[in-house]
Amino acid sequence: MTLFRPCIDLHQGKVKQIVGGSLNDAGAKENFVSQYDAAYYAGLYREHQLTGGHVIALGKDDDTRREAISALKAYPQGLQYGGGVTAKNASDYLNAGASHVIVTSYLFENGEFSWDRLDKIKRETGTDRLVLDLSCRRTEDGWFIATDRWQTVTSTQVTMDNLIELANHCDEFLIHAADVEGLQAGIDEDLVKLLGQGCPVDVTYAGGARSLEDLKRVHDLSNGTVDLTIGSALDIFGGQGVTLEECIRWNQQK
Repeated sequence: MTLFRPCIDLHQGKVKQIVGGSLNDAGAKENFVSQYDAAYYAGLYREHQLTGGHVIALGKDDDTRREAISALKAYPQGLQYGGGVTAKNASDYLNAGASHVIVTSYLFENGEFSWDRLDKIKRETGTDRLVLDLSCRRTEDGWFIATDRWQTVTSTQVTMDNLIELANHCDEFLIHAADVEGLQAGIDEDLVKLLGQGCPVDVTYAGGARSLEDLKRVHDLSNGTVDLTIGSALDIFGGQGVTLEECIRWNQQK
């Protein structure tokens, strides 16, 4: 069964919801900036026993990193962490309370996937605490993994063959459809269908979700094998499409 997975997105030291494709060195188009800190949301997810969520640091500044660490400490083993993860610092986030670390950009050198770097980070985390972020952009030839805050499109395509190969090296995949992230204009249905065609590990899709109906749609398109993150449309992030309570009730059906 498709489950709702919670998230905490951090940018410039604040909990935010942004339009994913707008993120660059100058900033980003913001849908929402919270008055609450990251630990507040982590505590909320812990209270409602929501598991498998992620906290993502969209920036390398100290304030953002401190907020991320505070969320991990507020919900030990309840959140995955992503944002600037490398073989050198992965253990720091695991020791701070992350159930898993999420890695993308570190795995690429000059736009090419590095199996050597994957081996290095696996030695620090093991496969059971490693999530590969295969967030991507759509092209005429399909979906290709995008790194560096989704601004650099790599040569690695998101295909079922590649997913099956990479699944041997991690516990889960996290996949943002960067072109629709934050737009609340609907999910990338074709990508969800692809991800539901037999991926050997758990997959969380994010991007474009706008209502409870999208949970049902992802469930139908993937035969219940792909989970869904809802961000900007969620009431706790200023959205009007769906409430956290509705998502909690959905998960309780499992």
